[in-house]
Amino acid sequence: MQKTYDLVSFGDAMVSMVASDHARLDQANSLELAMAGAELNVASNVSALGYKTAWVSKLVDVWSGHFIKFRGQGRGVDFSHVKFVPFDGKGTVRNSICFIELGIGPRPSKQVYDRAYSPLSFVQPGEFDWDNILGQTRWFHTTGIPAALSENIANEIIAALKIAKQLHVKTSFDLNYRSTLWDVASARKVMLQILPNVDVLIGNEEDFEKMLGIKAEGSTTGYSKIDPNTYKGVALKATEMYPNLEVVATTLRDAKTGLLNDWQTVMLYRGTYYISQRYNNLEIQDRTGGGDSFASAVIMGMLEDRDPDYIINFSAAYSALCHGFNGDWNWATRTEAEHVMNGANARVIR
Repeated sequence: MQKTYDLVSFGDAMVSMVASDHARLDQANSLELAMAGAELNVASNVSALGYKTAWVSKLVDVWSGHFIKFRGQGRGVDFSHVKFVPFDGKGTVRNSICFIELGIGPRPSKQVYDRAYSPLSFVQPGEFDWDNILGQTRWFHTTGIPAALSENIANEIIAALKIAKQLHVKTSFDLNYRSTLWDVASARKVMLQILPNVDVLIGNEEDFEKMLGIKAEGSTTGYSKIDPNTYKGVALKATEMYPNLEVVATTLRDAKTGLLNDWQTVMLYRGTYYISQRYNNLEIQDRTGGGDSFASAVIMGMLEDRDPDYIINFSAAYSALCHGFNGDWNWATRTEAEHVMNGANARVIR
């Protein structure tokens, strides 16, 4: 049966406000507006890669909600399952915002969230008809970030994932641990209910340690100088804990400076371990969204039933390219990512 969507994602979105020229927020004279939000990022990227996507959420019917809607629709994302709630004039319930400083040199990038009282935080059971929504899609994606925002959202994610599995919809979950939103104990407790319903698990080295208690051998406090082979043990342990997992995929980042990182990705795909080529000294315009680009490309590859070697190397190239754009969304094309994956240089194209 033909599905309406290739992917549906569920979560919260934000208007991000970024200080220009690597300024601190408290010294900035202007802030640049952009889109942010892991689940909408994935829907946007997968749409840009040629697939039909929808995003499910709640927004306040005010300028910030319109900004999110118009930007998302501009990338081809269906917003018909987004519920808009009235603005009360004083922001009792309000759309999420994040403030960003882009790091440079030894100073890392920094995000400051203003996400309390978002309309999705108050979601109630039955507000979304998941049988209908998920019956229309091949794939369902969400992450640990909205689960951290409120118990209501966490319960809604659990309910949606269970229905997805009943409908034989492929599911993916990006751990996305955020220490400013919840503590390790709370995150691990929720994961016990979420992960039995997940097919594809995505995260970085910190996510697996904090949210699943799986630490890679030889990993450091700063998660740098990472040997990709050590993450095979992490992925295998995750599949031992949750035998339902078909794929465990991880990004590895060595943040040498705020603008210079090494980048590599690895994946345990149905029992076989794959390592991407390594992007040494990757120059960075903005690192936010790199992990979501990786998730997007893994999903695209699996939707196309691609060879795992292609999936891991395309995903590494596509997410590496994301670091060259401002904001969370990846503006690289499939062709550009394939050229990078195949070893193309950065000579001017003309």
